[in-house]
Amino acid sequence: MEQTASEAIARPGAALRKERILLKRMRHDYQLYLLLLLPIVWLVIFQYVPMAGVQLAFKNFRIMEGIWGSPWIGFDHFERFFNSPQFTRVVGNTILISLYELIAGFPLPIMLALALNATLRTKFKTAVQFVTYMPFFISTVVMVGMILQFLNPRIGIVNMAIGLFGGEPVNFMGDPSWFKSVYVWSGIWQTTGWGTIIYLAALSGISPEIHEAATIDGASRLQRVWHIDLPGIAPTIVTLLILNAGSIMGIGFEKIYLMQNPLNIASSEVISTYVYSVSLASSAPNYAYATAIGLFNSVVNMILILLVNQIAKKVGETSLW
Repeated sequence: MEQTASEAIARPGAALRKERILLKRMRHDYQLYLLLLLPIVWLVIFQYVPMAGVQLAFKNFRIMEGIWGSPWIGFDHFERFFNSPQFTRVVGNTILISLYELIAGFPLPIMLALALNATLRTKFKTAVQFVTYMPFFISTVVMVGMILQFLNPRIGIVNMAIGLFGGEPVNFMGDPSWFKSVYVWSGIWQTTGWGTIIYLAALSGISPEIHEAATIDGASRLQRVWHIDLPGIAPTIVTLLILNAGSIMGIGFEKIYLMQNPLNIASSEVISTYVYSVSLASSAPNYAYATAIGLFNSVVNMILILLVNQIAKKVGETSLW
């Protein structure tokens, strides 16, 4: 009891000392805090202040009354979206494209990074890295233009190659069944090389002595990749997997909108393009309804990232928090 009382008396003194030490460190490293100040201000202004507009999702927005003056209508916009004929198509396309992209595209940068790390030919490794990185620097508009030219049914190089083997031309951009594959594999071609950078950085942190010891013990190159390299970058893989899983409902707008046309709309309409079509691209824009759809999308993404993070924490020891 006496010990508890003495601890209670000593605690404020210890807390005061900690505060003084913290203030002393902050004064000493004030340059670092000044550097931190600018991104924090940017984050508050451009990420947190706009959150006030989320209330539009629960209001019957009237331009003359503004965001704050418009009447509340609860979850009416959400119910309208859930009951609309577009709900199944839009959400289904978003999930299918995202899962396709995750399953097909996530392992490839890992495999390429492991292969590049294992090769002993420095010039070959540099050449492969250069060739695979380059597509990432092509702008989305240019890349979509290239895709449309390559897949053109009459003059496209792909259909010309199909014709050489006796096949019939395929209207890739006019057939809804081809849209998801064209979108996903063109994205993989553009980003796989760039995605290896993080894994190569993680592989560089593995001590060469471990590889030397394994080589002395008779381990082959493949065994070293499997038992040393892969476990060494496992935390990085899990972290990136959690981040990717958290954006399953967040397909980018620009590329998919540029590739979209009336013939493939059944397969290409996703949440981001649908929000655009009911708001800015509509002759009778409904900003409140679009905000509700965007909020629904964000909430699902947040639930997914929490779920995957929790699973990763239970299965392994790596998680975001």
